[in-house]
Amino acid sequence: MPQLTNPILPGFNPDPSILRVGEDYYIATSTFEWYPGVQIHHSRDLANWELVTRPLNRKSQLDMRGDPDSCGVWAPCLTHDGEKFWLVYTDVKRKDGSFKDAHNYIVWADSIEGPWSDPIYANSSGFDPSLFHDDDGRKYFVNMIWDHRVRPLLFAGIALQEFDPGAGKLVGPIKNIYQGTDLKLVEGPHLYKRNGYYYLLTAEGGTAYDHACTFARSRHIEGPYETHPDKHILTAKDAPLAALQRAGHGDLVETPEGKTYLVHLAGRPTTQERRCVLGRETSIQEAYWGEDDWLYVKNGPVPSLHVEVPGLRDEAKYWAERRYTFENGLPKDFQWLRTPETERIFSTESGKLRLFGRESIGSWFEQALVARRQTHFSYDAETLVDFQARDERTMAGLTAYYSRYNFFYLAVTAHADGQRELLLMSSEMSWPDGKLTFPADPVQIPDNGKVRLALSIRGRQLQFFYALEGRDLQPIGPVLDASLLSDECGGHQAHGSFTGAFVGMAAHDLNGTASPADFDYFIYAPRHDPSDRYEIDVLR
Repeated sequence: MPQLTNPILPGFNPDPSILRVGEDYYIATSTFEWYPGVQIHHSRDLANWELVTRPLNRKSQLDMRGDPDSCGVWAPCLTHDGEKFWLVYTDVKRKDGSFKDAHNYIVWADSIEGPWSDPIYANSSGFDPSLFHDDDGRKYFVNMIWDHRVRPLLFAGIALQEFDPGAGKLVGPIKNIYQGTDLKLVEGPHLYKRNGYYYLLTAEGGTAYDHACTFARSRHIEGPYETHPDKHILTAKDAPLAALQRAGHGDLVETPEGKTYLVHLAGRPTTQERRCVLGRETSIQEAYWGEDDWLYVKNGPVPSLHVEVPGLRDEAKYWAERRYTFENGLPKDFQWLRTPETERIFSTESGKLRLFGRESIGSWFEQALVARRQTHFSYDAETLVDFQARDERTMAGLTAYYSRYNFFYLAVTAHADGQRELLLMSSEMSWPDGKLTFPADPVQIPDNGKVRLALSIRGRQLQFFYALEGRDLQPIGPVLDASLLSDECGGHQAHGSFTGAFVGMAAHDLNGTASPADFDYFIYAPRHDPSDRYEIDVLR
């Protein structure tokens, strides 16, 4: 079979839940504060994946205004019961401190493209919910339990409760079926049934560098569950030089030919400080069932960078330049932050992307920032903006963005006297500081006319550029450290920042008058960097 180089979903695509229906594979991944909620990719060969839908796309399903950074949609689970698709997810409203406000919901659809139903509220006892369809027709809901008392564990175990789809609610007693191993922090549960056993796959160790997939089984769905003899079937926690780090939070799928694969999240640190700019990505591992009825990862437990899968990936497509225009609406690669009321932040009716300036960059409520994932370690980006800034509180431009405290922003704005200027802004400090700095002096520009804005990232080196109409691009400001746009620098430590780097267009009006900014196009152009070990592996 062809050999693939991980990851299969590069860039911010964590917490994968995989499903096969006939010849079709689907993976659902977390989107956190980015709207619409949940990404679902499709494949026929486990190698080539296409984004087909983001199902949580209206206010009745998801409204994340006010959700802090790295809250919102956590760990969706996508299943099929032979008749319809089911999707369960968490909307986290608070994650820092002793308490978690994590609300779990269930939606369903006859086809993967939807329409998806309005949600059924399930519970709020913890996060990472999953739905299991037993062979007797009954359905069970599992999620991790949060205990703010830490008595004895903060991550207190995996809760099981029956779900009655006719009644539209969880019913019957709640049972704590598994408390994990000494690695602790048990979460991300998925249930399976095989050869008379119920199998429970969980994540442990937190989502940073001690992450792991832990496996357990029982003859009864309510337990007790016996832990795998190796405890962790996948982890890089004892292999600090492995190419794929932070490996954990997985799900299983079987091919029509009977081969088993494990998909899981992993990060690829690229600096001495172990920073994962592309966030937590989705990788795949071949697995097999032993004669003892336990699952093992081939060449595991350390994740393999190269894995045999049925298909051969189209590398030319991965490296192709993307030139986006807006005549047919917002291209599917783009998302925005938190709000379901899109008409208040953008429009494409004119054939251009018009952003309506709202709250400041980093607002948890309503800001006009439309961006796509960084999916390559090196790339160029460019846009053309037409914006009539009135004063220093109106701005629009190009941003490389991770979170409210970690971003770089080259904006067309104005001085207090109304003179337009280009201003380079940077926020590189950890929570709770987030202090804005200005790496370069402002550049005065004419009061009218479009401005080309561009940036170039080569590994950890970030350079901004600009050009007035009819002129060539020229650099503005110093070379900046792009590795700050990473989980490890995202305002929290790696255990608390969960997304990845984005690049896109933004507009802000701190006067509250919704000043419009028009963007003609957006270019994202991957670039090869011979010094990057992952690109070398892909190209050989």
